[in-house]
Amino acid sequence: QVQLVESGGGLVQAGGSLRLSCAASGRTIRNYAMGWFRQAPEKEREFVTSISRSGTSTLYADSVKGRFTISRDNVKNSVYLQMNNLKPEDTAVYYCAVGSSVADPSSFNSWGQGTQVTVSS
Repeated sequence: QVQLVESGGGLVQAGGSLRLSCAASGRTIRNYAMGWFRQAPEKEREFVTSISRSGTSTLYADSVKGRFTISRDNVKNSVYLQMNNLKPEDTAVYYCAVGSSVADPSSFNSWGQGTQVTVSS
């Protein structure tokens, strides 16, 4: 079982940037696709982005394409989400997740506790 701990959330003005980190423990993440999801108040959790085991393939939701960048460091057993040009609609709790396929968001089934991102207008 992989344990995931997210950090780096906070309050930022629209147009600003944040970098989220996800530290994994228990198992190496090099055997897994990794992803980020988010859940806004009173909304379903939604896919944001994913990255393959090697980091060579990525997938982004249309709503964040061109603004967010996912990366991973298998040596540090960590995953990152660089978020630029943030918008108020990006406000949500962001979750790191472990999955089996970068191309299949439904394959992600192990989650961290989340970190809050709030974007003010």
